[in-house]
Amino acid sequence: MPAWPPVSRALTLLYGVVIALVTVAEAQHTTEQTLDYRYDQGLMQNMAAGNMTTQQKPRFRKVQSFRTDYAPTTITQYESERSGMQVIVADRKGPKVNGYFTLATEIFDDSGAPHTLEHLVFMGSKNYKYKGLLDKLAGRAYSHTNAWTAVDHTAYTLDTAGWDGFAQILPVYLEHVIVPNITDDACVTEVHHIDGEGNDAGVVYSEMQALQYSSNELMDLRARRLLYPENVGFRYETGGMMEALRALTPQRIREFHKAMYHPQNLAIVIIGEADHDDLLRILDDFEESIKDDIPPPNTQFKRPFIDSPQPPPLEKTIIETVEFPEEDESTGEIVVAFFGPNCIDQVQATAVNIILTYLCGSSVSVLENIMVEKEHLASSISYLWDGRPNSVIWLQPTGVETEKLAFVEQRLISLLKEVASKPLDMEYMRECVQRERRQVKLHAESSEQFYATNIITDYLFGKRNGSTLKDLESLSEYDVLEGWTEEQWREEELGKEGLERLREKLEKAKETNDKPIPAEMLDQWPVPGTSSIHFIESATARSGKAKSLGVLGNAAQKTIDDAPQGLPLFVQFEDVPTNFVHLTVHVGMSKTPVKFKPLLSLFANIFFNSPVIRDGKRLEFEDVVKQLEKDTISYKIRSSARLGDYEGISLQFQLDRERYTTIISWLRTLLFDIVFDPVRIKAAIVKALADIPEAKRDGQAMADEVDMAIHFKPESYLASKRTLVKVVYLRRLKKLIENDPDTVLSWFEELRASLFTFDNIRVLVTTDVAKLPNPVAAWDVLTASRASDLDPAKQLLPISKLSAMRSAEGLAPGSFGSVVIPMTTLDSSYSVSTAIGLQRSYADPRLPAYLVALGYLEAVEGPLWTAVRGKGLAYGVHFSREVDGGYIQFKVYRSPDASKAIEAARATVAELAEGRVPLDKHLLEGAVSGIVLGVAEEQATMAAAALQNYVIGVVRGLEQGWSKKILERVREVSEDEVRKVMREVILPVFEPGKSNVVVTCAPIMQENIVKALGTAGYKTQVQTLSHFYDDYGLKADEEEEEEEEEEEDEDMSEGSYTDGSDDDEDMD
Repeated sequence: MPAWPPVSRALTLLYGVVIALVTVAEAQHTTEQTLDYRYDQGLMQNMAAGNMTTQQKPRFRKVQSFRTDYAPTTITQYESERSGMQVIVADRKGPKVNGYFTLATEIFDDSGAPHTLEHLVFMGSKNYKYKGLLDKLAGRAYSHTNAWTAVDHTAYTLDTAGWDGFAQILPVYLEHVIVPNITDDACVTEVHHIDGEGNDAGVVYSEMQALQYSSNELMDLRARRLLYPENVGFRYETGGMMEALRALTPQRIREFHKAMYHPQNLAIVIIGEADHDDLLRILDDFEESIKDDIPPPNTQFKRPFIDSPQPPPLEKTIIETVEFPEEDESTGEIVVAFFGPNCIDQVQATAVNIILTYLCGSSVSVLENIMVEKEHLASSISYLWDGRPNSVIWLQPTGVETEKLAFVEQRLISLLKEVASKPLDMEYMRECVQRERRQVKLHAESSEQFYATNIITDYLFGKRNGSTLKDLESLSEYDVLEGWTEEQWREEELGKEGLERLREKLEKAKETNDKPIPAEMLDQWPVPGTSSIHFIESATARSGKAKSLGVLGNAAQKTIDDAPQGLPLFVQFEDVPTNFVHLTVHVGMSKTPVKFKPLLSLFANIFFNSPVIRDGKRLEFEDVVKQLEKDTISYKIRSSARLGDYEGISLQFQLDRERYTTIISWLRTLLFDIVFDPVRIKAAIVKALADIPEAKRDGQAMADEVDMAIHFKPESYLASKRTLVKVVYLRRLKKLIENDPDTVLSWFEELRASLFTFDNIRVLVTTDVAKLPNPVAAWDVLTASRASDLDPAKQLLPISKLSAMRSAEGLAPGSFGSVVIPMTTLDSSYSVSTAIGLQRSYADPRLPAYLVALGYLEAVEGPLWTAVRGKGLAYGVHFSREVDGGYIQFKVYRSPDASKAIEAARATVAELAEGRVPLDKHLLEGAVSGIVLGVAEEQATMAAAALQNYVIGVVRGLEQGWSKKILERVREVSEDEVRKVMREVILPVFEPGKSNVVVTCAPIMQENIVKALGTAGYKTQVQTLSHFYDDYGLKADEEEEEEEEEEEDEDMSEGSYTDGSDDDEDMD
């Protein structure tokens, strides 16, 4: 079966569609990077179950049940004898139960009916006609809901800690899906309306407005128009085009619901520990409750996409250019699309996946190695597989110089033909098969998405009798592929009054939608107990210097103590019943000179992609990568933010137990014997520079970067890795390595020496400890012959605290005031407000009340949702939770005027903090339940539970069982404590003199925002992005200075992008 995400199929080139993206100056539209509408439906949360009184045996037939032979999971399939509804449960141990309620949804227009319906489902149902009921119920039952709309299906998700909460919410949630209350008023607010000022608005409309002219959407939609004729659903934009959304009627949405939303077209997919008897009773009662509201099953029902016309084969290669509105014309992108095999054919689909890995899966793969590493034609060659009856293979060179777009497309195609005509590297192909198998096993053990994705794909396109679902029982397709000959691989194919009336209509709709939910209705569903939440337990054992933190008298510690001992390297073992070894080497940066901090992203890029000296011989980087792929399941270098340390790096390996000592040996080589090669370093610089123009568009990320420049010291890694540093530093570094490579090489040597010392290394090993041979002494290989660097007599360096990296302004925000940065790439605004937070980190006694207060304020359909999003002042707002940093942040995302969103949020918090508005009992319960869910999410898998032990005990220095104790304490928080922490900690983030504000916005918004912030009491200034550049002492020569001055003159057009979530982990 394909690994997650499934990728795919392509070798002998047939015909394809090629789309080149060209950025165009002075275009009519501007664009922003946005969250994908398929996944940005706003933390919609869950519900609760009614009474089950039916005594009749549930009318569900068990189709099959089998246990997978590669992970401890049992898959059971049921089918309703009344409606044909499918139920597939993948039982696996853990605290989380995840539900995916999936409908195949096919449409032949761009109206957006699938997407708008997905939003309207959460506005109420036949028996529960209140907007927000689901969210408030979910908040009290350790749950949250969400949904996405893809081109071929819509899925409603329910994520819950424990079965009891899941079971309580399930029938009410399903009623919202199958029998929703789709009112005209709901369509006005959620889909499209014209406000009192004559502007187009609406939740879905605004969402698609931000997406429609983005580069990815323009390219994807044009490619689909070329791939599919008008009678194939894959051709259309299911999110809705703006012009179509303006014309979409409530009746059209209801008709789409009638055609697609019925049990016969619904699969209930559940991953986690489920009570099957309880589940079937709930579903049987649910079907009984809706029998008079839906038509009987249609024996002539046509399955979407299966019984519909299929796309004809491509008869020729089509090449088109898509213009994209952007003033920076230096780079563009290319998308190449081919039809592939049926996604249900496990052997063929897996073969395609492996071939794409062979072609562009790593720096040694053909396309990546030649076009990226050697010829520097692109910053990367990405690939994707869309699983469909006629699957689609996508290849995408990124960061391509605009004048080279045509050449790069030709080069890509010629390389594919060349690979097809020459002998394949069958040894490497077999290694790709073997590694892919190992990765599937690991993913099946560690993520519920593996099962959810494969089960949903099978439901959409497989056989309903369960025969194709049964393919999940084993990984036999890999056995087949390991025996394939070169000939078999080659058979694979890549193949004003009016406005006032509109205002009144909108206000009436809001009044109808926002009717308060009666308290007695919510009280029907009590807060579930926690007995059904089965947290994963990981036993901690320690060796070497780790013992200074204390040892526990458990079986794992005895195993470690009884094993042969070695040098006292800090090693913490976490004992869980996994079939693998998860190995993390945690390295601090406290000894790294400030001037070298911007080199760290390049250092990470070349760490696994450089020559090494091993056993006295030089291995080129291609051989290094091949050996690492053979000896591991995965490997990476990243920020140690995931460990709770924002000022360090982590080396992470996942491997089979028998490779434990082999990887320790590899670690020694990588830490000390990398050969820094100017060719490899320059290649990394070129790739990084190529990515910058594409990255310079994101308003939220840019606001974050400016905020970091204000509130963090330059020596902070968070400050040094900013795009606003790279934009000058890397350009100058490229010139330096061309003219004086020895100097640059010496910098990398000094950087390495500052990192890899005995007193700066901590190791985390997560595995089944009793089955691990020589767990402690094996690490002596790492320290052999490195006495000067790894002196065991040295005391461990303390882990740097994020709070210590704050600048003078970061320690006492307020004197800076506010800064507004206009960016022509934006048509909206974003903001970050920063103030002092909890000052005693996780030991602060106000922490429980703080967590409850933030959960209360941020609840879906809660105070800030109603005050800001509900009034159209922003798509979203949220607070940061960086307790270790000693600060609090309030962020506004995608707002027509961030200053208005900030003021609305301030007024709302002030009313609650000062007691002018009472606290809602149900929202308080929901806030506590949300904290429980958060803990469950942190410990959802064996590896995650083990990691939390390390974070709590080693990085944060908290006591054993801290998570359980904090859950007890949040339940005891009083209303007075919540209001107090709102006054003392949260409200100051909105107060001039106590907080600073950074705003990025469209130039047309600048004047109003500056005026509003000044009126509020903030000192104001307007700056360009270049004001916050930092070269970290790497000065330019006269020629470079002239070039940079010219670029800074154009700075009003610049933005930059760093993904907030990845920012915590990736080194880039």
